[in-house]
Amino acid sequence: MNEFDFILDDDENSENIAVIEKELDKYNSKYAEPYVHRKLNIVLKKNDRIIGGLTGGTYWGWMYIDRFWINENFRKSGFGSKILKMAEQEAVKRGCRNAHLDTHDFQAVEFYEKNGYTIVSKLEDLPKGYNRYLMKKSIL
Repeated sequence: MNEFDFILDDDENSENIAVIEKELDKYNSKYAEPYVHRKLNIVLKKNDRIIGGLTGGTYWGWMYIDRFWINENFRKSGFGSKILKMAEQEAVKRGCRNAHLDTHDFQAVEFYEKNGYTIVSKLEDLPKGYNRYLMKKSIL
């Protein structure tokens, strides 16, 4: 009888993970166009010091925001909206029609709503005492 090994593998560069990703992409290609992910990052600097930025990417006609941060001394100055607009414009150039992100109620829900994003779903008590929101926007 064959034995099975269950391996906890948290190495981001693991060959095991690469196989899983490749096989999932192969399966998904039966149902959707090929998964072509492109990074989309914008950095805001002042005097060579990073004071904010957005990380994310584009895939399957969607832009996603992974992380978005502005130094507290520069918030409410319009920089966040400008960075967000730049990212959306670049995503449209790449063929995207929509954008999505997730955020928490202690982060920037109101900021995203002000910029046209709507709440799609909410996970309560993640982290404990707070909520996590999935948000989206049509960017065309």
